[in-house]
Amino acid sequence: MKKIIVTGGNGQLGNCITKIAPDFELDYEFIFTDSQTLDITDENGVNEFFHTHKPDFCINASAYTAVDLAETETDKAFAVNAGGVAHLAKACKEYNTTLIHVSTDYVFDGDTNLCYSEDDFTNPNGVYGASKLKGEELALDLNTETIILRTSWLYSEFNKNFVKTMLNLFSQKEELGIVADQFGQPTNANDLAEAIMEIIESPEKVYGIFHFSNYPETTWFEFARKIAEFSNSSVKLNPLTTEQYPTPATRPRRSTMCLDKIEEIYKIEPKYWENSLEECVNQLTQ
Repeated sequence: MKKIIVTGGNGQLGNCITKIAPDFELDYEFIFTDSQTLDITDENGVNEFFHTHKPDFCINASAYTAVDLAETETDKAFAVNAGGVAHLAKACKEYNTTLIHVSTDYVFDGDTNLCYSEDDFTNPNGVYGASKLKGEELALDLNTETIILRTSWLYSEFNKNFVKTMLNLFSQKEELGIVADQFGQPTNANDLAEAIMEIIESPEKVYGIFHFSNYPETTWFEFARKIAEFSNSSVKLNPLTTEQYPTPATRPRRSTMCLDKIEEIYKIEPKYWENSLEECVNQLTQ
């Protein structure tokens, strides 16, 4: 039986993998960790953990994700998103472990009208994106058997995310302003969890960077409008410009990612974002 270590087991993606783990229990032993059981910023601790468990796969679902707070907590963001990834990559190389590392569309500046391919120039706007990009670079440099999955606008029925925030605000407010000039791809973390397991189960691994999200692109405003529709909310939503809703960290204006590579190589067909969103909203509002 093969072993899979999942870091960030108490996060959105970690919870989604936990949910489907029983479907794979005949072939895989899952070891879910959090920052208490496996602190990825502690290199010695990572080495000891790998020495004990000798995993076949490591899914790195742990990350510093506070985009705005990262602007002032730079060291902390880089410690987790870059240093921690380096520790995992080194350990994976030593123990012949395949590393599956989750990254972000925020490695791009969003200054384009086209979708980004995996080979396009990266130019993050803020500390969060820069720290995630550094993690990508370190992982690939330190362990050639690394698969990086860039995803975007992640949500689920677990933890804090845009969908749950909107549903909460809909119950409190009669009117909300939502940014309508930033484009991206809302992604259900459950779909990402399934894609990761498809990659693990694939008989032949192709390493490197892949983009995975739901499709097609939309705006935060249209995303919120669909959440309202699926939850039967009567809230009034008003479109805002980015300038009308300033944040400490600059967001990409259009971080839409091309999905052809993962479809071609791993035969993973991303789902339509509205369908995945409706499933999630139904779960949360039943």
